[in-house]
Amino acid sequence: MILPLSSAAATTTPPPINPYTVIVTKLHDAANGFFAQLPNMIGAIVFLVIVWFVAKLLTKGLRTLLHKRHRPDLGGVLGSLLFGAVMMLAVLFAAAIVFPSVNPGDIISALGIGSVAIGFAFKDILQNLLAGILLLVNRPYRRGDQIVVKDFEGTVEHIESRATLLKTYDGRRVIIPNSDVYTSPVVVNTAFPHRRDQFDIGIGYGDQPAHAAETFLAAIRTVDGVLADPAPEVLPWGLDDNFITLRARWWTDSARTNVVHIRSKVVLAVWQAAAEHGIDLPYPTSVVLFHDQTEETDGDRRAQREGWPAGRNPPRPRRMVPVASAQDAATD
Repeated sequence: MILPLSSAAATTTPPPINPYTVIVTKLHDAANGFFAQLPNMIGAIVFLVIVWFVAKLLTKGLRTLLHKRHRPDLGGVLGSLLFGAVMMLAVLFAAAIVFPSVNPGDIISALGIGSVAIGFAFKDILQNLLAGILLLVNRPYRRGDQIVVKDFEGTVEHIESRATLLKTYDGRRVIIPNSDVYTSPVVVNTAFPHRRDQFDIGIGYGDQPAHAAETFLAAIRTVDGVLADPAPEVLPWGLDDNFITLRARWWTDSARTNVVHIRSKVVLAVWQAAAEHGIDLPYPTSVVLFHDQTEETDGDRRAQREGWPAGRNPPRPRRMVPVASAQDAATD
C-alpha cells in the first residue's frame, strides 16, 4: 500500500529538542570528564609542588656557591634563570600528565616557531638580560665600586638582570639599563687602591717658578692623606696671560670621600705657603688704553702716561710682603 507524500513526510519529522535536556547532558558530560581527569590533575599538582621545592634547593645552592666566590649578583641572576627554566619544563610535563594526548615536544616545537616573534617583542628585555650576564661574568666593576657612566657618577648598589643601580654622591638612585652600560665607556674610579688628583696654581710673573714650586711641594707633603709613594710633584706648566701656571699633582686613596677632603687640605696648604713666603697669587687683570700708542715716550716709565706717573724717579714695582715679615714690622 502506497501512502500519500504528505503522510510519509509526517512520519520522518524529528521530535522537538528540549533545551533543558541538552544543558543537563552537557553538564553531566563535563562532570564525568572532570572526575575522570581528577587523578591526573592531582598528580600534576603534586609533581609541580615537588619540582618547585627541588628548584628552590637548586637555586639556593647555586646562589650560595657564587656568594662564597664573592659573586652574589651573578648568583642572583643565574639562580632566577635556573628557577624559571626548571618551572617552565615542569609545567610542560604537568600538562602532559593532565592531558595525555599533549606531547611536550610539540609544545616546544611551537615555542621554537614563535621564538622569532617573541624575540622581536622582548628585544630590549633580552638585550639587557644578556648584557647583564656578560657584565656579571666579566666583572668590569663590582658592587661598591665608584664608576662614571655617561653623565652619571656614583657607587654601584646592585647589578640586576635588567639594569645597574647607582647611588649618586648626593643621595639619589640612578637606574641604567645594562645594554647602555655594556656599550658605553665606563670609568671605574675605585678599580685600583690609589688614584692621582691635581689642580693648577697661578703665580705672578715677578716670582721665581722654581722657588714657588719647591715651596708648594713642601707644603703638600705635610698634608695628611697625601701618599709619599708615588711622591707628589709641582711642575711649571704654562705661561698664561696673567700668571705663570704651576700644576700640583699628588696620589691618595681612590675613594671619593678621600679625594674631595684631601684636595681641600692641599688647597689650604698651598694658600698658606704662598702667604707665608710672599708668593703672589694674582687674579686676571686687564688694561684699557684710550690714547694713541705710537708716541715716542711709550716704553719709557719716566715719561709714559699709561699707569706710571711721569718724572725722573718713577716708583719701583710693588711686591707682596711675607706675612711673617709684615707681622715683625708691625711688632717693631
